Amino acid sequence: MFILRQIGTVVARNARSKHTLPDLPYDYAALEPVISREIMNLHHSKHHQTYVTNLNAAEEKLKAAVEKGDVNTQISLAPAIKFNGGGHLNHSIFWQNLSPSKSEPSPELSSAINSSFGNLENLKKQLSAVTVAIQGSGWGWLGYEKQTGLLRIATCSNQDPLEGTIGLVPLFGIDVWEHAYYLQYKNVRADYVKAIFDIVNWKDVSERYRKATSH
Repeated sequence: MFILRQIGTVVARNARSKHTLPDLPYDYAALEPVISREIMNLHHSKHHQTYVTNLNAAEEKLKAAVEKGDVNTQISLAPAIKFNGGGHLNHSIFWQNLSPSKSEPSPELSSAINSSFGNLENLKKQLSAVTVAIQGSGWGWLGYEKQTGLLRIATCSNQDPLEGTIGLVPLFGIDVWEHAYYLQYKNVRADYVKAIFDIVNWKDVSERYRKATSH
């Protein structure tokens, strides 16, 4: 269970530094015209920072509860840790998944994509379809299934982390919370999802696949 792993992590790292907002590997305006400077600024410096701040606060409360043996408080903190921890994990991947520089999947990732989806275009179509269809807020993901060695498409509600809730190793995620696109694309989520494939950092996705398959 996600919360049990979190509790174990907190207990084991009493002296560990707090979570921090990761720097972007590019300027706020670097992904224009696909994602505007205004959206990137708000998304990174406000929304992601809030997840980090709230996760740190929840973990501090959890550490104190564990030390006191207060199981009720530990249980009550599970939703906050799942939501804010997932938000931090998801966005930390998302920023790296995007790039203003063009790239292509590695030969190894291309082979896996072809085995699971036929070709890259089929992957894009299938991932786009399920992501656009998410009801409310959430994420569309390309993930790696350790048990079968195959690539899978999945969706997660709200900020649920892919690996912590479904078990797939996250390779590429599409954020479809309204704050990720609404200022620019309004209610036309499909246009945003289509455009985001123009800024995919396939080098990063390929490296995540390499690490996932090397264990």
